[in-house]
Amino acid sequence: MAIRLGAGRIILFIFCLFSLSLVAAEPVANASQAMLEDLPPRIVLIIDDLGNWRSAGMRVTSLPGPVACAVLPLTPFAAQIAEEAFIAGKEVMLHLPLAPIKHDEIMTGTIFIDTTRKQLARIFSVYIDSIPHVVGVNNHMGSMLTQHPGHMAWIMHEISQRDGLFFVDSYTSEASVALKIATEKGIPAIRRDIFLDNVTTEAAIDREFSQLKQLARRNGVAVGIGHPYPATLAYLERILPQLAGEGIQLVSVAESIRYRAALTNMSAVSH
Repeated sequence: MAIRLGAGRIILFIFCLFSLSLVAAEPVANASQAMLEDLPPRIVLIIDDLGNWRSAGMRVTSLPGPVACAVLPLTPFAAQIAEEAFIAGKEVMLHLPLAPIKHDEIMTGTIFIDTTRKQLARIFSVYIDSIPHVVGVNNHMGSMLTQHPGHMAWIMHEISQRDGLFFVDSYTSEASVALKIATEKGIPAIRRDIFLDNVTTEAAIDREFSQLKQLARRNGVAVGIGHPYPATLAYLERILPQLAGEGIQLVSVAESIRYRAALTNMSAVSH
């Protein structure tokens, strides 16, 4: 039997269905918000400058948990350390040398402001092909180049041509536009919050690590970068197994990017 409804009743029927869908969707959004808020504080650790020293690199790959390994290209032990990191289940990153403001101790092959787009593309290709299992990129130095939108757009284009790569702005300059441009280009990206070992004493490293944990408790996730210094590695070998007991979770870079994006989306919805 066919049921005939007037135009007014059809409109009322559609309105009722729409209202029910909104009521049904609201608990889902609230549940997602609650799930995120119930998650433990999360920290990300990246160890930069790997590749020049085999023993230090092996210590990093043996650290407990998903500590990301940022490897300098064309260094003596780059490929070997990357392989060991991959076997250990750690993220391997290209630690891309970019020009700093102060030109002291710049490694050969650094990308400068006078590097052309064609040269940059060729350098990037050689670098990323020299390190196996790369899943992301972060800048080595770069306090000058990360301020220049043009060169950063070129770099992000190269990153975007390799499916699934993420980018971490090491944030060596407060004027960096790297994260902004990465986001505009649709590249999964995040920025460093704390350098752990600008001062290489255990007391100083402990202060920075404590600040990293405080930021994670306040913001949900925080990103720390360290280096393969003896004091840093000794500290991390001792402290990382204690994190779970403090209610803090060590997570991969990729997971932290997804988590921060979810927090941002939830914040936008709530406002």
